[in-house]
Amino acid sequence: MITLIKNATVYSPLPLGKKDVLIADRRIAYISDSIEEFNDEYTQVIDAEGKILAPGFIDGHVHITGGGGEGGFRSRTPELKLTDATLSGVTTVVGVIGTDGTTRTMTNLVAKAKALQEEGISCYAHTGSYQVPVRTLTGKIEDDILLIDLIIGAGEIAIADHRSSQPTVQELAKIASQARVGGMLSGKKGVVNVHVGDSEDRLSVIQGVVSTTDIPISQFYPTHINRNKSLFEAGIEYAKQGGNVDFTTSTIPKFLEDGEVKSSEALKRMLDAGVPIERMTFTSDAQGSLPDFDAAGNLIGMKVGTIHSMYEAFVEAVRELEVPLQDALQVITSNPANILGLKSKGEIKQGKDADIVLLEADSLQIDSVMAQGKMMVMNGEALVKGTFE
Repeated sequence: MITLIKNATVYSPLPLGKKDVLIADRRIAYISDSIEEFNDEYTQVIDAEGKILAPGFIDGHVHITGGGGEGGFRSRTPELKLTDATLSGVTTVVGVIGTDGTTRTMTNLVAKAKALQEEGISCYAHTGSYQVPVRTLTGKIEDDILLIDLIIGAGEIAIADHRSSQPTVQELAKIASQARVGGMLSGKKGVVNVHVGDSEDRLSVIQGVVSTTDIPISQFYPTHINRNKSLFEAGIEYAKQGGNVDFTTSTIPKFLEDGEVKSSEALKRMLDAGVPIERMTFTSDAQGSLPDFDAAGNLIGMKVGTIHSMYEAFVEAVRELEVPLQDALQVITSNPANILGLKSKGEIKQGKDADIVLLEADSLQIDSVMAQGKMMVMNGEALVKGTFE
């Protein structure tokens, strides 16, 4: 099937103006001011007048197999469903394991990633979990990245958190070196996704690696940078030094009351502070537990992260904080694609994967979603559902 989308206001995520976009063989085949309609049974024509055509959203931190269990076995959170992603405009996800690296295994993570691929979206994964030494699929970080196509990096490794393994600078340097070598040999970025907790240590372990080794700061991809004010301020300086920072969009009122910076506000404040837009991303932490601990480290409450929160933060940044649309789109499209090394993702460009979101121009409401050339959502309704939905 060939799809021709006409009269759309295209953001690549940079604004291109009104264009027609031709989709063929799961890729963007041609972009032009005007493309003549094909009058045959194999061509679907969509009139996108009054709509914004943007790249499909990329969520680089999702607990696709579920997470948590931090309140006991009954608190294990559920797996991601296909329509959780597609109805939120997400066409690419990166799966991670969090606190529980024992019952949430790498074999389970890879199997779930393959299942989501079969259901119609792109899915990748990082090898490991909070714990150090890293529990991998093959026995070595570099082997996982080199030999398993969908494994693109390592993580999420926890630092500055009472739940982490308290890795040293030397231990984190070895993880980063192994991921870097595996990435170099396989044509991937081999980034290390780092969970940063509430500790006053903040980003010091990463900075220790960068200052004492030849590993570049870009090898690390720290997340939850907006979890408290002191970490956020440290994140501004880290990003100005060339580091990439990620804001977590899933939250609860208690976190915000305790000083968490909303993702939309974090984006605005870092832009105002002079941080290059290319250094920032949003991720949802979907299906991960959102635990609340008291001062003694005792669990006192829990919610579950949602992938839809990333879309909500994007809309809030544009409509309430007046972040330029192209900037807000970059943090959920081209920026994660570039940081993670997803070469066929994140842009409306000839030859790239046909991952597309159509948004209502006035409200930014999601109208339609296409993943690899297949229409997954149309007129706000899911056309394709997961196997057990």
